[in-house]
Amino acid sequence: MNYQYILFDLDGTLTESGPGITRSVSQALKRMGCEELSEEILTKFIGPPLVESMMRYGKLTRAEADQAIVYYREYYASKGMFENEVYPGVEKMLQDLKENGKKLAVSTSKPEVYARKIIEHFRLTGYFDVICGATFDESRVDKADIIADTMEKFGLHDGEKSRVLMVGDREHDVVGAKKNGVAAAGVLYGYGSRQELCEAGADYLIASAPELAKKILEEKFD
Repeated sequence: MNYQYILFDLDGTLTESGPGITRSVSQALKRMGCEELSEEILTKFIGPPLVESMMRYGKLTRAEADQAIVYYREYYASKGMFENEVYPGVEKMLQDLKENGKKLAVSTSKPEVYARKIIEHFRLTGYFDVICGATFDESRVDKADIIADTMEKFGLHDGEKSRVLMVGDREHDVVGAKKNGVAAAGVLYGYGSRQELCEAGADYLIASAPELAKKILEEKFD
């Protein structure tokens, strides 16, 4: 397949953001008076919309979840977003794709303002034609909506969907891609499991950033 537009999730796909996110969640839930969650459960907060996870795993009401997110953002904005690092091989992958004429985007459920700061912090901004994320008012938070917004910013029409590949590590990335009629590649080095990605319907499973670049450039997807 000849994929020309490559959309990347951020957390668990471009950067190993777990420590900053889990510490921010832990601090927020502590301030809400919640029981301390295990590291295994805290890891489940990485990727999906935050309000959904606060309600599901923190056992909070919607109003409580909204307050917890306020506390989360206080820690995350000051410390958490930079308790983070780029995965091995990612920058070289982006460079190779860019040099070969691919159009690259970030499509993340993280608030767009944070995504831009993180991408800038790691000096990756120049690789991306489009950066799309969630809004603070949650008018755009679902992954399908974020992918749709990314495609709109590229000016893509329905006839070009076969040239779009969404790359992510969680089921939300795959489901969001499917809702938009585009292919999805699940990366196995992130925070989602092989089973999760397969059950969500990922078209491809990728072990590393170099493997992804090779498959895209050589058009050798199984």
